[in-house]
Amino acid sequence: MSQFHIYNSYTRQKEQFESITPGHAGLYVCGPTVSGESHLGHARPYITFDVLQRYLKHLGYKVRYVRNVTDAGHFEEEGRVAEDKVSEKALLEKLEPMELVHKYTSLFHHGMRLFNCEEPSIEPTATGHIVEQISMIETIIGKGYAYEVNGSVYFDVAKYAAAYPYGKLSGRVLEDQLETTRELDGQDEKRNKADFALWKSAPPQHIMRWKSPWGEGFPGWHIECSAMSSKYLGVTFDIHGGGMDLQFPHHESEIAQSTVAHGHAPVRYWMHNNMITINGKKMGKSYNNVIKLSELFSGGHPLLAQPYHPMVVRFYILQTHYRSTLDFSNEALQAAERAFRRLWEAWEVLQKLDHPGNAAAGDKELDGKVTAWCNECADFMNDDMNTARVLANLFETAPVINGIKGGQIKTDALSAATINLLKETFQTYLLEILGMQPLQTQSTGKLDEVLSLLIEIRKEAKKRKDFTTSDQIRDKLAQAGIQLKDEKDGSVSYTVS
Repeated sequence: MSQFHIYNSYTRQKEQFESITPGHAGLYVCGPTVSGESHLGHARPYITFDVLQRYLKHLGYKVRYVRNVTDAGHFEEEGRVAEDKVSEKALLEKLEPMELVHKYTSLFHHGMRLFNCEEPSIEPTATGHIVEQISMIETIIGKGYAYEVNGSVYFDVAKYAAAYPYGKLSGRVLEDQLETTRELDGQDEKRNKADFALWKSAPPQHIMRWKSPWGEGFPGWHIECSAMSSKYLGVTFDIHGGGMDLQFPHHESEIAQSTVAHGHAPVRYWMHNNMITINGKKMGKSYNNVIKLSELFSGGHPLLAQPYHPMVVRFYILQTHYRSTLDFSNEALQAAERAFRRLWEAWEVLQKLDHPGNAAAGDKELDGKVTAWCNECADFMNDDMNTARVLANLFETAPVINGIKGGQIKTDALSAATINLLKETFQTYLLEILGMQPLQTQSTGKLDEVLSLLIEIRKEAKKRKDFTTSDQIRDKLAQAGIQLKDEKDGSVSYTVS
């Protein structure tokens, strides 16, 4: 397979990737809602699409990678109350909304750096694009596909479905939605239960609010992505990514809004990663199995037997194809750590491996196998980004590398060209495309950065008189051999034993 093929969630088939503008690729990925700390469920999509943009660059594309931050709105279509998540959490934590947004955005960025995810080209925020969202809503109203009631604006799903293939992405049938949609706040305002909010009128107690032609309010969840993706990538762009849980209602609503506003579908290829389960169960608060990234790295969750290095988590995620379900367990993560160490040790041996000088291979059969394993990596990546098969092939080469080191395989068994190909394959795929780093680099070089972040979180907790969190951070660090000391001037020092 010489050309890059992607499984398009919209058409449900693999298609050869052809960008709209030759040599350029536009990628939009739904970013986090920063009303709380990022958790394990956030790891998979952002690692997956980090690899995608890395691979597109490897193929020679100039990539514009846009990943938004939802810092307002997020109207909860599937919950009981229509609420702005950021505003609601700010009240609970007794913080200004933008203070809360800054806190959790910083924590998200920190987690992405630990995972070695490259920064997006553009990271727009919902609050920074209120004007664009209002303008798009006005266009949709002007075309007759939205209506205003009591200062809120709703998208007319039934009217849209009469003219366009609504539900094609998610496989939802409109009639079923009309019968099963839950009763929500403002439901009596809607013409149909399936209609979704483009703009919500803000009640008096609501903190985050903006002026609009329909009165003061805040944007619905779906409109922000339509407005920002079209602004930075154009009214039709190449790839839209996200988790499968976003197919409905979020991505289905994006398609509907953008199709009406621009007169055509917004995206050529839709890509969705599958879900993460914990010990066979779906992640959810009711199961007490939502593991925050800080807990994952520190081991500070009841379900974790130990801390797990960010590179171990990244490696474990990439060992499974992105469209397959991925189950996290202590046993699986510990096995991934052992496997990653073995593979990285093989890479370290390979870097020091020198050919004795004879260009020909002493073992032509083995030389041919190694060459094939290396060359197949491109085919696997071109086949819907099959990172699992790439890693499997790299593992095939590890016994050969270690055999040469240990003397069981003659040094000249492989040709000089094959050894060079092997080195290039590890460098290209393991490091550059899959984005792996050695365990010791982050565990030592990032210690001060991690501690500074934890100290800052502890300071904020004490300021809010949340002494439970403050003491927990101090005690957990003490258990790990790190002693915090509160100085008289308000600063905090630490010693590592």
